[in-house]
Order: sequence, then structure tokens, then C-alpha cells
Amino acid sequence: MLGILKPMLSRELNWSEAEYGWIAFSFQGAYGLMLLLAGRALDLIGTRAGFAIAITVWSLAGMAHAFARSAGGFAVARFALGAGEAANFPAAIKTVAEWFPVRERALAIGILNSGSNVGAIVAPLAVPVIALAWGWQAAFLTTGAVGFLWLALWLWFYRRPEEHPRLAPAELALIRGGREAAAPLPPVPWGISSASVRRGSLRSANSSPIPSGGSTCSGCQDSSTARTGSTSSRWGFR
Repeated sequence: MLGILKPMLSRELNWSEAEYGWIAFSFQGAYGLMLLLAGRALDLIGTRAGFAIAITVWSLAGMAHAFARSAGGFAVARFALGAGEAANFPAAIKTVAEWFPVRERALAIGILNSGSNVGAIVAPLAVPVIALAWGWQAAFLTTGAVGFLWLALWLWFYRRPEEHPRLAPAELALIRGGREAAAPLPPVPWGISSASVRRGSLRSANSSPIPSGGSTCSGCQDSSTARTGSTSSRWGFR
């Protein structure tokens, strides 16, 4: 979203390419850092409460962009946004593990990952329309408000299978049986986990908005457009 609005924001707020780079880095840094903590937090407090907290954080952070008037203000908002969104995929995958037998999880995660691309399709269509009609502030406020709508739906519908009032006993037995069929795996060493996080962060950084107009920085290639990263999925209940 920031990449879509960058031309408008750069003109209005007089960002330099270096400042925009720091704004983009703030999100990526927070996202990578919080990935190390989000999964553990979800294990401790549960998927329903943990994901609700994450949605609240990223929705408030998204709306906070509308009140930023400097590169520093945007960097703070982006950092908070990255910290909240870092819990999205851990929560979604944990939801799959809670609700789906092992033999169905590949399909469920495939649907999850395909759904994550919906935002990348919808945002370039909707955000410019909102920004041109009501201003860039309205674009951030609207997308943040959508997060609270998702929060309400999540809290209304989602329960663990053992706690869901409308789940048939036969289906609960199927889910539990699928869990028991999974062979226990040894713990993954932290060194391997850290390397995986670093690789994931690099892949995410490669798809994120990057400064354009390389003539303002030494050694940069000129670029006519800024690349935009995919948005987080808003999927997580069956």
C-alpha cells in the first residue's frame, strides 16, 4: 500500500529517497524481529486471543499512518504495522494445525497462501480510488477500519475445535484422529530456525517497496516504478 501511495506522499511530504528507504526498512525490521517472538506468544496465549491482539495492533498502526506528517512519523507507524503483521502467518498456520487433520493440511495451507495474494490484487485497485477521492489519509483509515471488521468476525466465529459449539462429535473425532496420526518430530535447532527466518526476511524484503529514482543516490540504478509487496492474508478460521 505504501508503494502505491508513494508518489502522492513524496510530493506532499517532501520525502527523500533515503528517508523512504528508512520507512520501508522500519517495517521489514519490525516484521523480522517479531517473527522470532510471535509464534511463541501464540503458543502461550492461544490462537484466538493472540491473533486478536495482532489484528488490533496492525489495524491501529495502519490507521496511525493517516496522522503522520513526517518521515519519522511514518517510520514509527510502519514499525508498529510490521510488529503486528508478523503474527499473521504463524497464527494462520497454527489455526490450520488446530482444525485440519494432517492429510488435509497441505490443501488448507495452499488455500491460505493463495488467499494472501488477494490483497495484492485488491489494493492497487481500491487504494488509488480512495486516495484520489478523499485523500491518502482516508486510504489508511479505511484499510485500518477493515482490520477491525476482520477482528469482529474472528472473535465471533473462531474457537478451537474442542470449544466450538456447532462442531459435530464425528468431525471432532476426525480432527483429533488426524493429530494423533502425526509422528512426533524432534525439536528444530535454533540455528536452523534463525537461518530460516533470515531467508524469509530477505525474500520479503525483495518483494517490498523500494526507493525509486536512483539518480538521487550513488551507485543506484534508475527505476521508473517502485515495487510493491504482497499484503498479509486475512484468513484464519474454518
